[in-house]
Amino acid sequence: MRAPFAPVEVKLRSDRRVLLREVQEDDGDAFLAAWRGLSEDSRYTRFMSPVRDASPRMLERATHPDAQTELQLVAVAHGAEREEIVGGARYAGAPGSRDCEFAITIVDAWQGQGLARVLLEALMGVARERGYECMEGYILASNAPMLGLAKKLGFKPAPSPEGPAVRLMRCDLRAR
Repeated sequence: MRAPFAPVEVKLRSDRRVLLREVQEDDGDAFLAAWRGLSEDSRYTRFMSPVRDASPRMLERATHPDAQTELQLVAVAHGAEREEIVGGARYAGAPGSRDCEFAITIVDAWQGQGLARVLLEALMGVARERGYECMEGYILASNAPMLGLAKKLGFKPAPSPEGPAVRLMRCDLRAR
């Protein structure tokens, strides 16, 4: 049995605070609310295709990651009436593989505050602790902020099977 991710409160550049924690099965409504906080451009940047609505399958996958090969973190802000998910990050690895793939989504109103960095650093640390040796991510070539962040955190470009519009960035977690 793997150790759970210990929730941690972090302060962002804007002095706003969020709680990073693992997703919970009952986070479905909060995920849907976060989905509504994503612009069409943000959805396209994350899924690399036009995605209009969060499907039941997408919601199920987000709130029920495979404990052996996946980790789904959420950044939770305390609103006036309830907690709200303002960002999420996950890694997924194939059974028996030492490589995993990451993805990050930040609600539009929370972009540009350092939340993606906080989430990616947390993912990288847990992936390394759990025996993953390499983390990779597919990033649109037009997503300069995410490409810059990946480079700052030690990711290097690799040949992308997706063509020139999508960059594959890889990081050797053992070197960190």
